[in-house]
Amino acid sequence: MAFPATIVILPLGILFILSGLIVNIIQAVFFVLLRPLSKNCYSRINKLLTESLWLELIWLIDWWAGIKIELYTDSETLQLMGKENALVICNHRSDIDWLIGWVLAQRSGCLGSTVAIMKKEVKFLPVLGWSMWFAEYIFLERDWAKDETSLKSGFRHLEHMPFPFWLALFVEGTRFTQTKLLQAQEFAASKGLPIPRNVLIPRTKGFVTAVQSLRPFVPAIYDCTYAVPKSEASPTLVRIFKGISCPVKVQIKRHKMEELPETDDGIGQWCKDAFVAKDALLEKYSTTEIFSEQDLQQIRRPKTSILVVVCWLCLLGFLVYEFFQWTSLLSSWEGILFTVLFLLLVTVIMEIFIHSSQSERSKPPMVLPTQDPMKQKLLQT
Repeated sequence: MAFPATIVILPLGILFILSGLIVNIIQAVFFVLLRPLSKNCYSRINKLLTESLWLELIWLIDWWAGIKIELYTDSETLQLMGKENALVICNHRSDIDWLIGWVLAQRSGCLGSTVAIMKKEVKFLPVLGWSMWFAEYIFLERDWAKDETSLKSGFRHLEHMPFPFWLALFVEGTRFTQTKLLQAQEFAASKGLPIPRNVLIPRTKGFVTAVQSLRPFVPAIYDCTYAVPKSEASPTLVRIFKGISCPVKVQIKRHKMEELPETDDGIGQWCKDAFVAKDALLEKYSTTEIFSEQDLQQIRRPKTSILVVVCWLCLLGFLVYEFFQWTSLLSSWEGILFTVLFLLLVTVIMEIFIHSSQSERSKPPMVLPTQDPMKQKLLQT
C-alpha cells in the first residue's frame, strides 16, 4: 500500500532527527572523553550507538516499504559474510545502493562496523552525515593530492578495528545516469575499450590504493552487482517513505585478496575486467531475465529493527510529553510558533536528506557526442 509522502515524511522525520540528535550528542561525548584514552573501547560503544540509529533506516526498507532483497552467492561466501574483513565494490545504479548494502551488512552482523568512502559533502548532512563522521567514514574531496593522504590515514585506522568490518567503495565514482553512460561509451570507443551498456568505466586509482594498503589485514573482496527488474521503477527514498515495495537483486562474488595482481597496473586492470563482467551479467539479465548462476540464498528479515523503532518511539514519546508538560509550550502563541518552526525545520532537513540521496535525473541527449557514424552505432543502446 502506498502512502502520500507528505503524510509520512514529517512523523518519520521527527523520529529520525530527534533520535539521531540524541545519538550524535552521545557520540560526541564519547569521542571527546573516551576515544583519546581507548580507540578500541570507543569503537565498540560507537558501533552500538550507530546501529541504534541506522536500524531505523533498515526498518524503513524491511518493514515499511517491504523491499525484497534477493541475494545470489555461494554458501561459503554466505558463511564468511560478517566474520571477516572485506573490501566491497559495487555498481552504483540507484539512489539507495548504500541502504541495500546496509541491509546486507545488518543481516551479516556488521552494520555498525560498515565503513564507506564518500564525498566530503555527506559528512555535513545533519544526523546521518554526522553519525558517519563519528563512525569514521573516509571522506574525499576529489583532489587526489589530498585524497591519497585521507585514504591511507583511514586505512591505517581500519587495521586496528576490534571487530570485522566492511569497507564499501563505489569505484565508478558517481551514480549511473544515461548522460554519464554516453560519456563513458564515447571514452571507451576513443580508447578501444569494451563499450559499456549498463555500468560506467571504473576509476581505479582509489581501488588500487585500497588494495595495496589493505592486503595485510583484509582477506577478501566482495564483488557485488546490483539490479532492479526492468518492469520496476528504481527505488528511491521518496518511494520508500511512501511504502512502495520492489524486488532488488544482488550478486556477491568473493575473491581472495591474495589472488589479485601485485602491480598497480595489474590491480587496475583486474578492476576494469570485473566491471566488464558486471556489464555482461546485467546485459544478460536485461535480455533473458536470468540474473545470476549463483545460488539464491534465503536470508531472513530480523525483527531487531522493529524493536529499535518501538523503543525510540516510547522514549521520545515520554520525553516530548514531559517537555510539553514542563514548558506548557502550546499554551502561548510563542510556544505554538516555536512548534511550527521546529516542524518546518524537520521538513527542511528531510528534504535535504532526500535530495542528497538523489542522482541527477538526466535525459539522453538527442545527438550522440560524436559525429563518427561507426561510433554512433557503437554508442546506441
